This record gives sequence, structure tokens and C-alpha cells, in this order.
Amino acid sequence: MWLAVLAASAGAAAAGRVLGKVAAAASIVVVPFALWAFVIHGLFFPEGRAVLAALGPARVTAEGLAYAGGIVLRTAALVVVMLAFSTWVEVPVLRAALVRRGVPAQLGYVLATALGLASTVAERLERIREAQEARGLIVRQSLGGRFVAARLQVVPLVLQLVDEAGERAAALEARGQALPGRRTSYVDEPDSRAQRTLRWVLATASLAVVLSVVVPAVAGVLGGGR
Repeated sequence: MWLAVLAASAGAAAAGRVLGKVAAAASIVVVPFALWAFVIHGLFFPEGRAVLAALGPARVTAEGLAYAGGIVLRTAALVVVMLAFSTWVEVPVLRAALVRRGVPAQLGYVLATALGLASTVAERLERIREAQEARGLIVRQSLGGRFVAARLQVVPLVLQLVDEAGERAAALEARGQALPGRRTSYVDEPDSRAQRTLRWVLATASLAVVLSVVVPAVAGVLGGGR
């Protein structure tokens, strides 16, 4: 299922011509997490039985590798889905759609602005790297050097995105965006029948997935209690 989700989101990003941006931004998040997961679970998985290699107290087990692979795959799918959406979505249209459906104007702007800022992750990371190199940061070509450089760039990037979203929300509130009442939008919100059908299909599928997990779990708890 996670491979299907990952493939579908990558296909959507390719259709939107943003696959390169999505891949670059996702690698910054997924690669460090994958290294951590395989080190922790691949070498020190307590329930591992099929030992593939032993390095002192560390044991590479098939169960640990499978568990780490599952975690990394799920994380990669979620990251790519969010990045594909944030880089492909038209932020003005999204904000107009949120406000028209009852989302407070300020919250709708914050969400839309956050997605708009996230869509320029690759460009922002490039500027942060150039600024750090101007201050003396040396990015080595090895995997470890790139990992250290990526870690030093992610923190200012996240702080920058949060700070800009908060500043824009405060500016809108000062201009009356938080006031109640009906609003007029100058942005046309296209909503075709195919889009409406897809939304209902996705909502129904999401509800079915949740029920397929929750209902058996509740039934098992009630059955065990008896």
C-alpha cells in the first residue's frame, strides 16, 4: 500500500512538473531518518531472531531490517505526498477554497501561506547553503559531509518558514482579516465534476481505511473483556 501511495504521489509530482523539487526536498528529510532507523532497528532490534551478521553487541537481523524498512517506507510516502501537494497546489485558489468552506480567513491564509513557502524549499535551501558557505562552511562531497551540511541547513529553513507565516498572519489580522462577515474573492475557484468526484472517492476511501482498523480493534477489546 505504501509503495502504491509513493508511486502515485511521485506520478502526480511528475505530472505537475515538480518531481525534481519534491525529490530534492524529500531526500533531506528521508535520508537522515533512514540512516537513523537502520542503525537503531537494523543493528539493535530486540526481537530479531534471524541474525545476518554480528558486530560485537550489534546484530544485523532480518526482522530489524524489515521493521526499519517499513518505517522508512511509510515516512517517505507521507513526506512525498505532502511535498507533492504543497509544490503543485495553487496557493491563492487554495486559500479562496478554504475561506468559502468556512475556514477562518486568518487560519486559511496561514495554511495556504505555509504551503506556498514550502513550495520553494529547494530555492530556500540553496540560499541558506550559499550564505553558510560565505561564512566559512565547507560542504564535503562525501555522504557524511553532505549529511552534516543538510542538518545545518534544515534548522534555519524551518525557523524561517514558521517566522514568515506568523508575520504574514499578524499583518493580515491588523488589516481586518479576522473580522467576521461574508468576504468577496477575486480568485476564481475551478471545481469540475471530476474534482468533486475525486474528493468524495478519497474521503470515502479514507473513512473505510480508518474503520477497517478501528472496528476490529474495538471488537477485539470488547471480546477480550468478555
